Amino acid sequence: MNRREMMTSATAVAAASSVALIPGSSMSATAKPVPPVAKKVPKRIEQLGRTRVDDYAWMKDDNWQKVLRDPSLIKAEVKEHLTAENAYVKAMLAPTEDLQKAMFEEMKGRIKEDDSSVPSPDGPFDYYSRFAIGGQHPIYARKARGKTDGEEVLLDSDALAKGKAYSQVAAADHSPDHKLFAYAEDAQGSEVFKIYVKDLANGAILAEPVESSTGDFTWSPDSQWLFWTHRDDNGRSDKIYRRPARGGLKDDVLVYDEPDDGFFVSVSVTGSDAFIVISAGDHETSETLLIPAGDVSAKPKAVEPRTPGLRYSVEHWDGKFVILTNADDAIDFKLVEAPVDNPGRAHWKDFVAHKPGTFITGHAAYKDHLVRVERVNANTRIVITDRASKAEKPIVVDEQAYVLSVEGGYEFDTPTLRYVYQSPTTPRQWFDYDMRTGDKVLRKTQEIPSGHDPSKYVTKRLYATAPDGAQVPVTVLMKKDVKLDGKAPLLLYGYGSYGMSMDPSFSIRNFSLVDRGWIWATAHVRGGSEKGYGWFLDGKKFKKKNTFTDFIACAEHLHGAGYGAAGRTVAYGGSAGGMLMGAITNLRPDLWAGIIGAVPFVDVLNTMSDTSLPLTPPEWPEWGNPLEDKEAYDYIASYSPYDNVTAKPYPAVLATGGLSDPRVTYWEPEKWAAKLREHTTSGDPILLKINMEAGHGGASGRFDFLKEIALDYAFAVWAVDKGWTA
Repeated sequence: MNRREMMTSATAVAAASSVALIPGSSMSATAKPVPPVAKKVPKRIEQLGRTRVDDYAWMKDDNWQKVLRDPSLIKAEVKEHLTAENAYVKAMLAPTEDLQKAMFEEMKGRIKEDDSSVPSPDGPFDYYSRFAIGGQHPIYARKARGKTDGEEVLLDSDALAKGKAYSQVAAADHSPDHKLFAYAEDAQGSEVFKIYVKDLANGAILAEPVESSTGDFTWSPDSQWLFWTHRDDNGRSDKIYRRPARGGLKDDVLVYDEPDDGFFVSVSVTGSDAFIVISAGDHETSETLLIPAGDVSAKPKAVEPRTPGLRYSVEHWDGKFVILTNADDAIDFKLVEAPVDNPGRAHWKDFVAHKPGTFITGHAAYKDHLVRVERVNANTRIVITDRASKAEKPIVVDEQAYVLSVEGGYEFDTPTLRYVYQSPTTPRQWFDYDMRTGDKVLRKTQEIPSGHDPSKYVTKRLYATAPDGAQVPVTVLMKKDVKLDGKAPLLLYGYGSYGMSMDPSFSIRNFSLVDRGWIWATAHVRGGSEKGYGWFLDGKKFKKKNTFTDFIACAEHLHGAGYGAAGRTVAYGGSAGGMLMGAITNLRPDLWAGIIGAVPFVDVLNTMSDTSLPLTPPEWPEWGNPLEDKEAYDYIASYSPYDNVTAKPYPAVLATGGLSDPRVTYWEPEKWAAKLREHTTSGDPILLKINMEAGHGGASGRFDFLKEIALDYAFAVWAVDKGWTA
């Protein structure tokens, strides 16, 4: 598509929609779209002897909890403003509609429409999921073990979603006796799930589903009970219940009620099927409680009572507990073993000692082997320990940037480990690995129907020097023939919170930019855990600003090496990564042609000061508590993106959100866009797009979601080209 076609498209859309674009607007049919102007209703907030004024606080619906479950209840003035914002985005990005469609078709063309998972064996059956051609949602099914015919469909998620604007199945699992099948559906995008149980003998859905769940559940090993996690009105997982496998609401029994409103809970089963596991924790502290699987009515018993700053998780293996923990200043975690009859910390004995810089991210138990995953310098490896000899076998890959991950199965007594390998240039490969012999079998390679030649691309690992001297990894993906002369546009992605690692994985989406000559880079900034748990600690709370300065250092390093240039770089991040976007936009607006803030957490000070909002108390360990701690208030106030918007030449910004989002509520991007538009001196557009029928994750269908990504990427191209000046 050339610029003339884009201009023609823009003129046509503007002519068709500009008069009705903004309520009360007097634009002519040929005028350029005029952005909505949000009214200002100053709200004075006194807190810890500090005062701030919020002109856009009115955008928060006082009835927000009900709005999450039923968006039609949103107050009229907010709906009117969001409708106007969406219309403005549509009109402004009209010149990119052909590009959006092309990118969407490219991304869709890289998906095998009738794709299916590698079957996972469990007793007499192989379980798997697959997609129908044209299907948006998976079909869950099984066949007799080792057979290729005789499929039994357990759940058709496409049929479940029919007639609904949103439908997402978060979890689906059969009972260990293979007679029942449970699944959790969110039909709104608000992350309020109902859990349904299906009788596989007759296909009937039991009459009374579990209500108000997080979607987290597990079967007892004897198949007689369903344990599930309750979701409270503030979006917190706060209680564990059980009910008979074929029971109803009246049969629900409270198993555990978490007393700390800053803790989340979940429920699972050890790999050995010996214990029901209740995990409780916040961002700094955790506690594991166990129930013997043979006595589900027993009171949950803590392995080690919670201690501030102590984190641990438990597996049962070889007649003992193997515990992953940060005890004894093991910043990057270690494995300890403890006796089953007396598992407290006093009896913990090192099994795999702490090694600084080698972050043990997880472990899994099989009858004769223990598997752990480690991360070093933003790459992962898998290490297998033999039960009898205690000998270790590592699985590693000789590549600059890659990801290895364990794909769990149903069976404990098996020598087979399934793992996945991928890199930015290499599609996913599923291997079955014999933990006894070290032999491996390639079970599946991700198929790219439209074609993919890894040899045409290059992945590089660079290191940028942060202001304090820290070496920040950067993963780069680009075509081999791209010249490093600063002319190629650059998209720089980042997150940097909660210890979440942005692994160098394969993405069918990114090639729609890379194939157009773009360089895609991921900045592994502090706040994540790419270089260990200490990397996370150095980017949280009173060290949060390291996340922002790391990202800026990555941009400057890339520019200095010829990877893009200031004014030809688009920054991209979502959720807490959207907070990063807001911060770096305030700090260095000159570096960016555009900013994409997807469901951006930008109103940090107000959100962390409002205990009525979802997730606020549990977030205080990450950001600080500005309600009680003056130092925390002042530090958050010094970087909170919304609070630090001032008159300066901001780049073009696209902020997105979901009306049903319980994590980053819709009014955060709404307020941010309004304030940016009020203060920017550049004349570059500030766009806000709110999905009125979805939540934090955007559209639920696999293809509908790609349309949202295509819009983001088209915006990036538009921002670099300054398409609004055409």
